[in-house]
Amino acid sequence: MFFQSLKMALASIASNKMRSFLTMLGIIIGVVSLVVLVSIANGATSSVTESISSMGTNLLTVTISDDKENPLKLAELSTFTDNDEISLISPVAQSNSTAKSGYNSESTTVHGVTNGYADIEGLELEAGRFVMTTDVDNHTNVAIVSQDLITDVLEINRADSAIGQTISLDGKPYLIVGVLAEDDSTTTGMSSASTYEAYIPYTSLMRLSDSVSEITSFVASATSEDTLDAAEASLTELMMARLDNDEDAFSIMNQSTIMETMENVTNTMALMLGGIAAISLLVGGIGIMNIMLVSVTERTREIGIRKAIGAGRGSIMLQFLIEALMVSLLGCAIGIFTSWVILLIIGAVSGDVGTYTLSQTVVVVAVAFSVAIGVIFGIYPANKAARKKPIDALRYTG
Repeated sequence: MFFQSLKMALASIASNKMRSFLTMLGIIIGVVSLVVLVSIANGATSSVTESISSMGTNLLTVTISDDKENPLKLAELSTFTDNDEISLISPVAQSNSTAKSGYNSESTTVHGVTNGYADIEGLELEAGRFVMTTDVDNHTNVAIVSQDLITDVLEINRADSAIGQTISLDGKPYLIVGVLAEDDSTTTGMSSASTYEAYIPYTSLMRLSDSVSEITSFVASATSEDTLDAAEASLTELMMARLDNDEDAFSIMNQSTIMETMENVTNTMALMLGGIAAISLLVGGIGIMNIMLVSVTERTREIGIRKAIGAGRGSIMLQFLIEALMVSLLGCAIGIFTSWVILLIIGAVSGDVGTYTLSQTVVVVAVAFSVAIGVIFGIYPANKAARKKPIDALRYTG
C-alpha cells in the first residue's frame, strides 16, 4: 500500500509540474537560507578558531592599569620565568612611526619586544632572525620587518635580500635582521589593520618613542596547556603582591577563555541565523498545506471512487500525506544542491574553498525539518480527504 501511495503521489506531482515547483519554492528558499547561513557561520567560526589557535592555547596577556608609582622593570619581569608554570615572557609596547628608505615612506606600527615574543605569539620568519637578548641589553637598533614593508619601502621582493639593509624609523637608522613570513591573519600577535610592521628591541623602542617609558603590558606562555590555569594563578599572585593586592590594578587575559567565548558567540549566531532561516521553511509548509487543500478539492471524485471500491480511510490519508511529504523532500533536495553550488561560489570568490563547506549536520537538520514540515502541514489536508463520505464525493461536480 505504501509503494502504491508513493507511486500515485509522484504521478500527481509530475502531472502539475509548475504548480508543484512553485509549492516547493518556499521549501527550497528555506533550505538554502538555513544551510548557507549556518554553513557560513560555521566557516567563520572555524576561521576565527584557527586564527586564535595559531597563537597557541597557552598564551596569557597581562595589562597593568595602575602601577602604584612603582613601574615594572625588565630585569624584574625576567624573574617571572623562575616560576615552573611560566615558560617564556616578553613585554609588549607599540608606537606608530614613519618608515623611510630613499624617497619611499610609509606609516608603520613598531612593536617593542624581547627575545621570547616570537615563540610566545607564534611569529614565523621568512628570513633572518628575531630579537636577541644582547639586542635588548645593548639597546641595539635592529628591526624585524613585514614583507609589505620591504616591498613598498625598500623596493625589495626577496626576503633574504632585505637582510643587512637599513631602514629609517622616525629618522633613526635600523638594521634589518629578519623578515616576517606572510600571514593573512589579523589576530596574530599585536598586529593592527596596517600591513606595515616592524619589531625592535623593547629598550630601543623606549628610546625611539617618548610614549613608551615603562612596562604596561606583557605576554607570557605557560609550559603547556595543562599548566595554563596554574600559570595564570601564579601571575595573579605575583601581580597582586606587587600592586598592593589591588585586583583592579591589572587584568590577565587567558587565551583559552577567548577561544571559548568566541565559540559561544559564533554558536549563538549560527543558532540565531538558523532560527531566522527556519521561518522560511514554515512559510513553505503553509504553501504545501494550501496546495494540498486545493488538490484534495480537485480530486474529490477520485477519492469517492477509491472509497467506493474499497479504499479505507487510512489508505486515502496515507496517499495525500505521502504526496505532501514528497513535495517537501523534493524541495529540500533541490535546496541542498543549490546551497552546495552557492557555497562553492562563495569559496571561489573568497579564495578559501575549504572554509565554506556543506556541513553534514546542517544537511541532516534541513532534511529532518523538511520531513517535519511535510508531515505537520500535510496531516490536515490528508485527514480532510480521508473524512470525505463516498456518496458526497461521487456527487461532487466542482
